[in-house]
Amino acid sequence: MSRTGRRGVLRTVREDLAAARRGDPAARGDLENALLYPGLHAVWTHRLTHRLWIAEGLPGSRFVARLLGQVARAVTGIEIHPGARIGRRCFIDHGMGVVIGETAVVGDDVLVFHGVTLGGRGLQHGPGTRRHPVVGDRVVLGAGSSLIGAITVGSDSVVGANTVVTKDVPAGSVVTGVAGTARPRTGHEGVPSL
Repeated sequence: MSRTGRRGVLRTVREDLAAARRGDPAARGDLENALLYPGLHAVWTHRLTHRLWIAEGLPGSRFVARLLGQVARAVTGIEIHPGARIGRRCFIDHGMGVVIGETAVVGDDVLVFHGVTLGGRGLQHGPGTRRHPVVGDRVVLGAGSSLIGAITVGSDSVVGANTVVTKDVPAGSVVTGVAGTARPRTGHEGVPSL
């Protein structure tokens, strides 16, 4: 690996560790977080599996990507399909039961709590077909929330715990309920600012 590549990896690791400190008030230190946070392990493994998934001309790379993804799932309890796109500084807190589907896109500085599903709706497939949600930047996804289908959750939004979202959410919204309804954010929702 080139020096530039190593610097890029180290920068990404540092950013992810900083995101863990910001997203979890119980975070005690980078070494402990790096060794003991399954959300970090799942995201780091995904960064590798995604590179394998999109590698063209490398025979068997998609199989290896899926295999590594399943090993990470068994170890962390977090399933991220190698085809999903995860932005910078995404932090999965606790993480058990998180599922992120193949065509999902997660923006930068997203905080994901345990039990979140970014799931598909329908059986469409093929190049360019999107079945999973797109999550904007600086979004908080509350514990147990489910975002289903080819929807978009706008940046700076908060999805409440156990909310089911099946329609687009405007930027700067708070979404609660089953099925979730959006309202403007007031800034007093009691969630960390990312």
